[in-house]
Amino acid sequence: MPADLYRSPIPEPFWERIRNEYGLPTLEQVHERLSAVQEDPKPVMRQLLRVFVGEGAYCPGFQFRPDLSLDPVVAELFDRAMELRIPHNYFALWMMVPSPALQGRRPVDLRNRCAASTLVAALERAFTSMAA
Repeated sequence: MPADLYRSPIPEPFWERIRNEYGLPTLEQVHERLSAVQEDPKPVMRQLLRVFVGEGAYCPGFQFRPDLSLDPVVAELFDRAMELRIPHNYFALWMMVPSPALQGRRPVDLRNRCAASTLVAALERAFTSMAA
């Protein structure tokens, strides 16, 4: 994995990969869907991972459960990413690329298979080693 991966612009094919694998609805589409199933979608909207591509804001589908609730592991990871001041787009990238700290597996594939603490430690390792 290139050392400057989290400093370089993210190429458009990456966003297509998320769109094809998990969905990448616009922020407006997510608000509309949540409004249809929740009386007040504002609390969920405040917790969303948003990525910024071109002029639009999108919400990677890997953060949602089938009922549109937030995946608790992704939410915990994203909270930690915000504490570490990791930009949203680079957090999404980290979720989708193989991680050396996870034996070459993608965090997105492990979100329902291992403890959140394992993924949080991998996230911290990836971004604290980058800052060093």
